[in-house]
Amino acid sequence: MKTKYILIFIVLLAFFTSPVLAETKYLSGSPDLSATISGINEFSQGKDATITVIIQNKGLNDIKIIQSTLVSPADQPNTAKLATVSLRSGTAPLVIKSDPQMVGDIVGGASIPVPFIARISNDAPPGEYMLPLELNYTYLSNAEQVGSDSIIYHYRQTSEIFQLPVKIKPLVTLEVLNVEPDHLNAGNDGYLNLIIKNKGYESGKNAVIKIIRDNSSPVIPVDSSVFIGDFSPNSTVTAHYKVTVTKDAGEKTYPVNMIVVYENRDGDTVTSDPVTIGVPVGGKVDLAIVSDPITVYPGTGGVFNVEYENTGAATIYSAQARISTLDPFTSADDIAFLGDLKPGDRATARFQLSVDKAATAKEYGLDSEIRYRDAMDNTHISDTMKVKINVINRSGIGLVVSNPILVTIIIAGVIGVLYYAFIYRKKNSLP
Repeated sequence: MKTKYILIFIVLLAFFTSPVLAETKYLSGSPDLSATISGINEFSQGKDATITVIIQNKGLNDIKIIQSTLVSPADQPNTAKLATVSLRSGTAPLVIKSDPQMVGDIVGGASIPVPFIARISNDAPPGEYMLPLELNYTYLSNAEQVGSDSIIYHYRQTSEIFQLPVKIKPLVTLEVLNVEPDHLNAGNDGYLNLIIKNKGYESGKNAVIKIIRDNSSPVIPVDSSVFIGDFSPNSTVTAHYKVTVTKDAGEKTYPVNMIVVYENRDGDTVTSDPVTIGVPVGGKVDLAIVSDPITVYPGTGGVFNVEYENTGAATIYSAQARISTLDPFTSADDIAFLGDLKPGDRATARFQLSVDKAATAKEYGLDSEIRYRDAMDNTHISDTMKVKINVINRSGIGLVVSNPILVTIIIAGVIGVLYYAFIYRKKNSLP
């Protein structure tokens, strides 16, 4: 108690005896730091989070002396100097990505925000966790005046650890256990069958699982949403989606994104982050003409066979071949039924064709296409194929036979020879 009164007396004496130009000296004081998380301290699984910590200095200087003979120190005892802040994960299922941060001097009465970037684990169990925050700083413990113009500073280094509470809230987290494509081929519609598990800790209500096209992926959802209802942790569901595949797709696996929209335990609607899955796609339907070119003569006609092969990766159904004629060709029957063709199967179409007698001898190509149905009973038309036809002029005996005048002369000559032979034999047989 005596010391306290002596200090008060010294302060009063200095106040009444000091001139107008006086210096100040603090006899006691130190930093008083605290740390809290700014804003919401609840974070979600599998996401990056910014944890902003507010460092506040509530330290006060208790006793101040004002006297002309004093030299004012550059630092005050309640200032935390060269402060460094470090946040650690402790036992929490997260990773602190930010390194320890130097925040400089924190004077009494001031507060500063210090942000830290953290990554919450995908399978982090929900709950409350404590994050250790370490503060290292230096403060002026004593300033010793030597003479009238010198001060000896005595600093002290201090380390403090604070426990900051954070909460990890539960989520519905999707895991695809099986992907089963059904008639998924380039250029066709098909189905995508998925077995999906909720590997999270939240029980979603009125859950709807949606698939979404991934950027320019050739797999495009047609029926993109499936209502699941209640989706409890560790439960599995089977979802059935109709999708279409563009014609330019190859025979490989393409990405599709999937999300779930549900109501959480607080009644809020939550949309999960997208999960990317791979969808196997088969090759496109491809057809080819494998028969040899047809050879015809000008002015003739008949039934000609054209053989087609399914060189693609999918079965086609109720296939019909059609040929398009152009001058000098005509057709009385330009459609032929081929039936169902599995990959590698062949079928022959029979077309009735006629060639004008004035046709130029050369190779022609008649357009042909196949109309068919896929496994989803959708109608398709194949790419155009060319039926090659060689029109050639007759030569040799064929040329003679094809000329009616020469044929008439030959027949008349044959008849005359036969008649002469008959008469000659008859005369020689008479007695």
